[in-house]
Amino acid sequence: MLTIPSFDNARVLVVGDIMLDRYWYGDTGRISPEAPVPVVRIADEERRLGGAANVALNLARIGADTRLIGVVGDDEPGEATAALLEREGVTPDLLISKSHPTIAKLRVMSRNQQLIRLDFEKSFALDGAFARDAFLTRYRAALADTDVVICSDYGKGTLADVEAIIAAARELGIPVLVDPKGSDWQRYTLATMITPNLHEFEVVAGTVTDDSSLQNNADALRERLEVDSLLVTRSEKGMSLFSQAGHLHLPAQAQEVFDVTGAGDTVIALLGAGLAAGLELGDAAAIANLGAGIVVAKLGTATVTPAELKRAARNQRGSAAGLVDEDTLAGIVADLRGRGERVVMTNGCFDLLHPGHIAYLEAARALGDWLIVAVNDDASVGRLKGPSRPLNDLEHRMQVLRGLSAVDWVVPFAEDTPERVICRLCPDVLVKGGDYKPDEIAGGDCVRAAGGEVRVLDFVDGYSTSAIIERMNDAPDTD
Repeated sequence: MLTIPSFDNARVLVVGDIMLDRYWYGDTGRISPEAPVPVVRIADEERRLGGAANVALNLARIGADTRLIGVVGDDEPGEATAALLEREGVTPDLLISKSHPTIAKLRVMSRNQQLIRLDFEKSFALDGAFARDAFLTRYRAALADTDVVICSDYGKGTLADVEAIIAAARELGIPVLVDPKGSDWQRYTLATMITPNLHEFEVVAGTVTDDSSLQNNADALRERLEVDSLLVTRSEKGMSLFSQAGHLHLPAQAQEVFDVTGAGDTVIALLGAGLAAGLELGDAAAIANLGAGIVVAKLGTATVTPAELKRAARNQRGSAAGLVDEDTLAGIVADLRGRGERVVMTNGCFDLLHPGHIAYLEAARALGDWLIVAVNDDASVGRLKGPSRPLNDLEHRMQVLRGLSAVDWVVPFAEDTPERVICRLCPDVLVKGGDYKPDEIAGGDCVRAAGGEVRVLDFVDGYSTSAIIERMNDAPDTD
């Protein structure tokens, strides 16, 4: 079972080409009298981190301790880039160039269409002795607090000394992951891992006609470059990992693909964070594959969150994975508590699921990392609601609850109240809906005694299982 770890103690150093993506948005209502081009009335501007900065952003968003080393210009875009990095929790360790502007791409957008892209850049090739020495000195100093190095190469010149960057880390036993650019991959010799997409791989290693040729070309390339492993991303075919331990294929996770922009940044960021968190290579690759499936279903350059990864991992285990017995769930909760994750629990009959239930469960799920729903068995529902209930038996009620994206685990109980099972599991947050007072909620004393909290959430007005049943009974028979 794939488990998403905490990345809080993962220390990752990103080195590479930093970019600032700028977007100008506006309406077009006429053609310019000066030339046959549309006139755009700019109404809004957006700035996003790009290149190596986007890799660092992906790492920070999952909680990794992230440092970024790169070059920006002595200009307003460089200041904006540093400010964005700091706001996102990335430590910017930036070399300021007096002669080169910050690499920036300006896109003019109107009615969801890109009208033009303007690039502001000069190669940051570190060919001056001062720049090269200053860059490598800064990099070597940062290695003391680093578990994994990621080299994000966009061909802009920041990694002109990538051989020295790789060698310095490997001398200290620090893994180096490279997102490559161009066709001269001899520069990446002795890296721990290279993560090309299929097109980039074919340019360097040869045409791929089937899985056999992919594996043969990958093994030959690994041997030639003396790298430990190679991860080839293959779009709708997922990704393939080639290492000294063998070959692992990971099928694509995305159900729908909206935008592949930045997916490679997410993959290498999650690989690096996984390895820094102590995962085995195969597990780190599996998490990277999950992350890729999430970001390609989003529009624009995107990132993932730990909650999204956890939900994707849960869904990957199959539709019955959330239906657990009490003993199994107790072990799961103990493991989650040991990792410092916040468990929320609620309970009910959930006989006829309606929009009020769904809104309530989503609100409960937002209070923590995981949501457990304890469900009355059929006998206890009958004692509470009368001999005509439940309308749906326990198995069906649990299956419907398990299908909700907000719910992680569903567990049954036989008593009239869930106090016993709540006291055994002892969630961080116990939630009940309605007009209860917190001290009236079954199991609340156990939760508070263990340092947790008890919350009461409002139900959505206008929805009631009993009212639905009454309307059904009052409806005329049209048969």
